Amino acid sequence: MVRIQRRKLLASCLCVTATVFLLVTLQVMVELGKFERKEFKSSSLQDGHTKMEEAPTHLNSFLKKEGLTFNRKSKWELDSYPIMLWWSPLTGETGRLGQCGADACFFTINRTYLHHHMTKAFLFYGTDFNIDSLPLPRKAHHDWALFHEESPKNNYKLFHKPVITLFNYTATFSRHSHLPLTTQYLESVEVLKSLRYLVPLQSKNKLRKRLAPLVYVQSDCDPPSDRDSYVRELMTYIEVDSYGECLRNKDLPQQLKNPASMDADGFYRIIAQYKFILAFENAVCDDYITEKFWRPLKLGVVPVYYGSPSITDWLPNNKSAILVSEFSHPRELASYIRRLDSDDRLYEAYVEWKLKGEISNQRLLTALRERKWGVQDVNQDNYMDAFECMVCTKVWDNIRLQEKGLPPKRWEAEDTHLNCPEPTVFAFSPLRAPPLSSLREMWISSFEQSKKEAQALSLLVFGKPGVLQPSMNMKYIRTWQ
Repeated sequence: MVRIQRRKLLASCLCVTATVFLLVTLQVMVELGKFERKEFKSSSLQDGHTKMEEAPTHLNSFLKKEGLTFNRKSKWELDSYPIMLWWSPLTGETGRLGQCGADACFFTINRTYLHHHMTKAFLFYGTDFNIDSLPLPRKAHHDWALFHEESPKNNYKLFHKPVITLFNYTATFSRHSHLPLTTQYLESVEVLKSLRYLVPLQSKNKLRKRLAPLVYVQSDCDPPSDRDSYVRELMTYIEVDSYGECLRNKDLPQQLKNPASMDADGFYRIIAQYKFILAFENAVCDDYITEKFWRPLKLGVVPVYYGSPSITDWLPNNKSAILVSEFSHPRELASYIRRLDSDDRLYEAYVEWKLKGEISNQRLLTALRERKWGVQDVNQDNYMDAFECMVCTKVWDNIRLQEKGLPPKRWEAEDTHLNCPEPTVFAFSPLRAPPLSSLREMWISSFEQSKKEAQALSLLVFGKPGVLQPSMNMKYIRTWQ
């Protein structure tokens, strides 16, 4: 009897063991399946831009480039492609093979490739460019490429000749850049011509009973352009409805108070009711033109513009915007706007181009037609794709030259690739002028400090013009501060 019970117990144990084994095996198979699907998705859909959804950027995916991850690629495969090392970890990619036409390059943020013999170029995002962390000593065969589409206030060092000329390739808002991003905030010619949001002048005249002629919407107060000082003075001569955090005297609906709502349909509908909008940039730089200028043109509102000194080169039509630079004082500007506000014929001259769908500026039309990237267009590369491929292609061009026994072509950035003057402040009536805030003072001192850092960095990289230094202690920079 005892023997039979032992046999039953042994059989039960074997059954339990077998069951556990089968369950574990099944779980392993499930997990392997998940892993394989994840790997397939990663290699097929690797984006690398991690949905950089800053409004108007909208970076697209790399689907069309057939990017492949290199997590399990063999060393000889990696040795077949030049390595583009993102020194600024902008893309978040540890490794992807990007196809650029007939060429392919390996893009990564992994700094362990710093000394790899196939590393050919270092890619920098301007805002993150830090003199305390650079791939130094710089080797003669290492190209440096700069991507900087943002305001100079993010990194003034880049706007001085000793620093901008360190780069071989650039993608900036300047038309002189190797990859100009001047129209980065403009989707197409069609959105300029669109009448979707246009409010008829007769309706705007009726709305004037409760709305000011001018609207101002800013939440980034006291930037380097000192725009708030100008608007504050202007407000003493003409009524301005000001939304946002700066000089606010009117509130948006609760659902539109988030800055992310500035591209929402509801926000567009409110702004489109106005005749004029104060479109003031946060910095004054050639070709630095943001959505502040393009948005009112899309909505059928006349922009009163302050910012890029070269703005006349980019106007859709000679009479499509009012330029602050043409008026000696806010008083004169206010007088001119009041005149247009009271005379429909004069006002309509500024929107006639839109009503007729006629854009006469050939420079603008050519720039939109010939740019190698799109804005919010899934059928085109975004400008980050275009930047990466520009560098990849130029690196391959030099590889092919060297294979033929020819010297590589040396590309160099020029100071025109980023051109911004020193920040200044407006000085109007001393009775109404606000005291210099710490922030307004900061931009001027920051610009001066960045000059010293730029000189130090140039000496750090070059012992004398054009000669790479084998090494230099980073502490040397501190002696300039």
